[in-house]
Amino acid sequence: MAHRRACCSGGILLLLLLLGSEARIHKLTLNNETRSSVDLNNFGFYANGTLDVKLVSLRLPEINYTMYPLGFTLSRSRVNGVLSYTAEETDTCPLTVPQTTNSEPLLLFLIDINKLSVTVKVMGTQDNVLIAKPKVVREKREAAPAAPAAPAAPAAPELLRLLRFLRLLRLLRLLRSCVLVLRPFDQEVQREGEGGGEQSFQLDQMHPMTLALDKVNGSYSFSFHIVFSLLAEGPYTLKFHYCRNKGPVKKLPYYFSVEVTEKNPGGYLSAAEIPLSRLYIGMAGVFFTAAMVWVYTLMKHRYSVFKIHWLMAALAFTKAVSLVFHSINFHFINTEGHPIEGWAVMYYITHLLKGALLFITLALIGTGWAFVKYILSDKEKKIFMIVIPLQVLANVAYIIIESTEEGSIEYYLWKEILFLVDLICCGAILFPVVWSIRHLQEASSTDGKAAMNLEKLKLFRHYYVMIVCYIYFTRIIAILLKVTMPFQWQWCYEFLVEVSTLIFFVLTGYKFRPASNNPYLQLPLDEEDVEMDEVVTESGALEGISKVKKTCNGQRPKESTL
Repeated sequence: MAHRRACCSGGILLLLLLLGSEARIHKLTLNNETRSSVDLNNFGFYANGTLDVKLVSLRLPEINYTMYPLGFTLSRSRVNGVLSYTAEETDTCPLTVPQTTNSEPLLLFLIDINKLSVTVKVMGTQDNVLIAKPKVVREKREAAPAAPAAPAAPAAPELLRLLRFLRLLRLLRLLRSCVLVLRPFDQEVQREGEGGGEQSFQLDQMHPMTLALDKVNGSYSFSFHIVFSLLAEGPYTLKFHYCRNKGPVKKLPYYFSVEVTEKNPGGYLSAAEIPLSRLYIGMAGVFFTAAMVWVYTLMKHRYSVFKIHWLMAALAFTKAVSLVFHSINFHFINTEGHPIEGWAVMYYITHLLKGALLFITLALIGTGWAFVKYILSDKEKKIFMIVIPLQVLANVAYIIIESTEEGSIEYYLWKEILFLVDLICCGAILFPVVWSIRHLQEASSTDGKAAMNLEKLKLFRHYYVMIVCYIYFTRIIAILLKVTMPFQWQWCYEFLVEVSTLIFFVLTGYKFRPASNNPYLQLPLDEEDVEMDEVVTESGALEGISKVKKTCNGQRPKESTL
């Protein structure tokens, strides 16, 4: 009991700790980073959408960066995360691309730490607006030749000393006034090229622009703001490149801190995520209605209800509640730029319960537990010992992915873990169904049970096809749809997943509904019932006699033998 309580408290603590990362207002800090390319974010922009990037701090090893460029790239993707240029596929640094092979917009921000400047290169067709602080080049003024002084009349030594004293006093006053004026700017900061406020640049002009780069105590920083036009709508990928570590070379660590904020005219959500809040709340209502219909069916046929039927009802209600919290979570992300911790924790808890209940229910139906037997075999128990921990791990991986910045190493590690674990779970729940089909195929050749086992065999084959189609539509077809659809319609990926889940739930409930004429529930409980069925069926003399079947709640309804 204490162990369970400790596990629950540890899980809730994990959820709370994972919420330290904000959602659409990104703050990423990397210490001792050695990657040559860091994916900062993928986001779909509508017209008048904005991107704010602030390089808070960049500390680099002291080497010559003339041959190793570094900076940012902002490129429009063909699909989510797939870049429109191929420099990432080779050992060539993306910052050295001379020109793109197509008209897709591409922005390069080349950082020059020697000149304390950022060169902006515009490629492709685009008419976005860049707002940033430009680099101002101050020209050195040439000193004009001094006019020849007129010969002074000789003066007494005392008068000369007085004039020198007055000149010195005037010079001291001038120096004092200069110190008072410059004192607010004296912060022991090395700044060059400081150029007043920010300016707007139209990016359809193809000539390079130069922005100001600030250096504070060995740390470099700058910022820029982009407003996207109607022609430039689409999914964009923002990356940071440190080309010194590209290829088979000794990796040098660097420190990197950046803040990224993306917005669309309707809020902080990407173009493909804007409809998701309404989609989830609508599907929650549909699942809740289906759950209420299922409960009504259980109450109507309560003599044929087993424990797993109530487990299926709990799964439907948990799915509906999870969708409600998911919708609320997206609503606050859209309005605030980050989730509200309380609602996010509730969503993660219900999502974890829903995932565990789903695979447990599917595996129990496949084994026939509670319908015809109450004891699982050893190999069936091993399936549950594998599926349940893996489902917990998969849901923890999903929570970490949702709460971790895309540029961190942990994000990609847990994303691979989630894909692998989900694939194993989908394959594991098929084993009990396959074992049941083989068992029924062998039992169908036994005298007296052929017809009944063939009916049950047909039902299990349907159930196997249903599970395969569910996995196929929610894992493969949905991903292909997400890749091929336009960026503003990629929410159809989630719509297909939810509709496929609803259809699978409805078909499973219909196939294994609590009814006296359901072939799944007509398997005899023991060998004596089999022999009685044979006698009553073959003799014909006992026509009209009915057999009594025991149920889980103690009632004894009658079923006709003919």
